[in-house]
Amino acid sequence: MNVNLRSKKSRKNDNTLFIWNFKIILFSCIFLFFNSCSRDNSIIEGNEENRTLPEIMRSDAINQGDNLYAVKAPPFSEDIFPCSGCHADEEPNPNRRQLVDMHDDIDAIFSHDRENRWCLDCHSIDTRDSLKLASGKLIGFDESYKLCGQCHGDKLRDWKVGVHGKRTGEWNGKKQYLLCVHCHNPHSPKFKAIKPLPPPVQQKDIQL
Repeated sequence: MNVNLRSKKSRKNDNTLFIWNFKIILFSCIFLFFNSCSRDNSIIEGNEENRTLPEIMRSDAINQGDNLYAVKAPPFSEDIFPCSGCHADEEPNPNRRQLVDMHDDIDAIFSHDRENRWCLDCHSIDTRDSLKLASGKLIGFDESYKLCGQCHGDKLRDWKVGVHGKRTGEWNGKKQYLLCVHCHNPHSPKFKAIKPLPPPVQQKDIQL
């Protein structure tokens, strides 16, 4: 009889312990869920000074509009930017054509889906110092990765996390990203084939 009483008490204690553990786990999950939602809202609704974005997402070099990546200045050709310096006094011509008077060097190498694209698919005809997304939204040249990412979404995803392209800075802090155009010519982005170098000499073949 004593054994049965002890067994019942033991089962009762086990049940009580299980219930308390379950309550603790449940309340912890609820707390973490609401805490996460609160932090997400602070990112979306807060102003620029109060946002809690990670440091690697902050742009100390350039922060225009919703550009959240610190990027190095675009590699413009000498004396070519701002584009409005030449285009401001010219009548815009929206017709697709071969360029002969100016930018003929670009026209000669243009191989970026040449059959289906030309200048005004990426450049704004009305605001020459801006690029144009497919939606018609204008962006700065420092945000050109958004333009590239419209077609090359997988590369944009990898670029953001540092797998594709190059970035410098602290491994767990502020970083600066190179834009796509720092490595790729936007008008002819495919790299030229590189002749492979011979393999290194093996130790057994080294003559002393």
